[in-house]
Amino acid sequence: MIEVPEGELYLGEATGADHHRNGTPVLLEAADLTTHGVIVGMTGSGKTGLGVGLIEEALLQGVPTLVLDPKGDLGNLLLTFPDLSAESFAPWVEGADPAQVAAAWREGLAGWGIDGARVQALHDAADFTIYTPGSTSGVGLDIVGGLRRPAAEADPEAVLDEVQGYVSGLLGLVGVAADPLSSREHILLSNIVQQVWAAGQDLDLAGLVGLVQSPPLRKLGVFEIDQFFPPADRTALALRLNGLLASPSFAAWAQGEPLDIDAMLRPGERPGCAVVTLAHLSDEERQMVVTLVLSKLVTWMRRQPGTDRLRVLVYFDEVVGFVPPTAAPPSKAPILTLLKQARAFGVGLVLATQNPVDLDYKALSNAGTWMIGRLQTEQDKARLLDGLAAAAGGVDTAALGGTIAGLDKREFVLRQAGSDAPSTFTTRWAMSYLRGPLTREQIATLTAARRQAPTAPANGATATPSAAAAPATDAPAAAGGAPAPAPAAAAVAAPAPAPPGGDATPVMPSVADGVAVRWLDRAAPWAATVGADPTSSTLDAAVVASVDLLFDDTKADLRHTERLEAVLFPLSDPPDMSSLVAVDHDPRDFLPGPPTGASYRMPDAPVDRKAYFTSVQKELVGHLLASRTTSLLTNTELKLFSRPGETAEQFAARCDAAADAGADAEGAKVAQAFEGRVARARDALAAAQDRLDQAEAAKTSRRNDEVLSGVGEVLGSLFGSRGSIGGIARKAGAAARRRGRSNEATTRVDSASNRVEEKQQAVVDLQADMDEQLAAIADEWDAKAAAIEPFEVPLERTDIRVAELFLVWVPVPA
Repeated sequence: MIEVPEGELYLGEATGADHHRNGTPVLLEAADLTTHGVIVGMTGSGKTGLGVGLIEEALLQGVPTLVLDPKGDLGNLLLTFPDLSAESFAPWVEGADPAQVAAAWREGLAGWGIDGARVQALHDAADFTIYTPGSTSGVGLDIVGGLRRPAAEADPEAVLDEVQGYVSGLLGLVGVAADPLSSREHILLSNIVQQVWAAGQDLDLAGLVGLVQSPPLRKLGVFEIDQFFPPADRTALALRLNGLLASPSFAAWAQGEPLDIDAMLRPGERPGCAVVTLAHLSDEERQMVVTLVLSKLVTWMRRQPGTDRLRVLVYFDEVVGFVPPTAAPPSKAPILTLLKQARAFGVGLVLATQNPVDLDYKALSNAGTWMIGRLQTEQDKARLLDGLAAAAGGVDTAALGGTIAGLDKREFVLRQAGSDAPSTFTTRWAMSYLRGPLTREQIATLTAARRQAPTAPANGATATPSAAAAPATDAPAAAGGAPAPAPAAAAVAAPAPAPPGGDATPVMPSVADGVAVRWLDRAAPWAATVGADPTSSTLDAAVVASVDLLFDDTKADLRHTERLEAVLFPLSDPPDMSSLVAVDHDPRDFLPGPPTGASYRMPDAPVDRKAYFTSVQKELVGHLLASRTTSLLTNTELKLFSRPGETAEQFAARCDAAADAGADAEGAKVAQAFEGRVARARDALAAAQDRLDQAEAAKTSRRNDEVLSGVGEVLGSLFGSRGSIGGIARKAGAAARRRGRSNEATTRVDSASNRVEEKQQAVVDLQADMDEQLAAIADEWDAKAAAIEPFEVPLERTDIRVAELFLVWVPVPA
């Protein structure tokens, strides 16, 4: 028996030039599919068998799979019969002998080393489910009935893509070709959904239709909503959408399990194999389902941690029309997102088609694995080769074309990114019985148990049963595998609607005379702040107040007024001011009449008595008196107070400026006091410098005289007439006296130099004293500038005036 290593997918065996198996297993690493794959082959090429085998192998490796099935034959994945007996095959075989079919399947599997134990392992490896959006034959999928807001941590870009996919698909169902950037229908619906989600609310199609006429927003772009999309045109759109809700055939679209990717991929302890069949849908309906399912998948994917393993396999059996080369149907955007980004999250996408002409090969350039079978025409082959060369590059189109032309049935060319050359292989026998497309009755039989006990979504929401399953006696289980088909006449009933709430009345409760009554506009920007639900027609009572507050303080030279606007909700008796919510309302937030279909909750407070509103006003004044102040800043050193609206930084800057002015004034006085002393010291220094200069000049002159006179007398003595000894002595005495006078000049220079140094030091000392005093002044005023403290100005009772008080009906969750 075949043994497949962990992490490998057993596709078949390699073939030689004679197209026969050569005994070499073809194993594909599961992780390779994170770079995505493409299967191309004409009808009869074995493309479906290859795809089924690929899904089977992924499930055996514990990888959940999401299968999009436009042709309706991938539900065959539920037809696994571990005992391989004729009795198990019999209910599903048409036009042939079940014994012969069972024998052929036993022999076919045995030829590939597969026995009943491996079939049993596949049967036990996953929870198999066939989802039938828009139909109750299988497990219903609530495509349009519930627009549950995504998780708070969801990627905003993915959420936007999900909204656009939903709106594009919905508008396609009513015949509106909508471009997300230019269609006002698309822009309006997308903004409504995002606005409701931003308010923390879920939405359904009925609520969306109601909000088209009364949108929870006032502007779209720079235009008022009524200018961008006039009310009459919005009503026309609402009527078209309402036609879906009114159509009996559309009821199934809002039934079944919520579109929850977690629940589909992991319905229990085992991986899920979620087959979403589209065979019963129109082209527009298929576009909508594919777009919504893949958009939800992208949102789910971006919440997952990164991995290099295959976390989920998405298999799209016939992709023609969903990712065309030129057009941009709604489904193309999420497919391109998966091709570009899914690898990092371990999500592999495999696209299969029998029409290679209608593929966007540029978009498929990210596909790392190509499996190419027999093609119908030379045009198909040429288009495929051109696309491969343009998308992947490095393709020997001549050699590959020759290989493709000679392929046998169930034989494929395998080309992987990074491989030296393509190889050929033949697919193994499928463990699932490939009987072809399933009928609605057969789908109902295969999903009967699941429809009896629907799986709860992963986030804990309760799933609505898609249909009441037929009793077990109507669908006896076939031996060892799938249940036998139910009788064709078995009916599938829709669940009974839930009864309306018993605490609401269509008649507005009485309100005290003299108290104005208004209804909250869903578009009020603060509606979510008080817990309003813009999608609901159930109303609850609240009190709206506008209060003028006067903050008055003589010391701070303050007389400041404020307008407080607030909503008291919910109401209680006595009034509870902890429920008071400050809002910024204006008259446009309140409507003079109720919305269509409004129902009213009975208030817990006696709103029919005037005394109640008097007590609300009294409690409101008391609450504001005790809790409301205006916060200012003060600088007692500088005798400054901040102004209302002035920031702490602005007030600090004003204090700095005042301190700078004070320091400048005080510093100017110090500088003026030192100015005369410094001037006198500099004059004395100048005079001492003059005396030094004179002394140095006299010294130089004396020295020169001494030298010249001495030299002349010596020469005269040596070369002149002979003189007496006495004359020579007199001349020596004169020279000595001259040397004495020269020494006296040197002493005077030294004395003058000392006086100059003393005067210089006196100037330096004066400058240092002045600088020290100026620095002390700067430090003092810096401390004064920093002496900022908070200052609270309270209210007095006479400072509070309730200008407006009225009752408003707020839409709340039913």
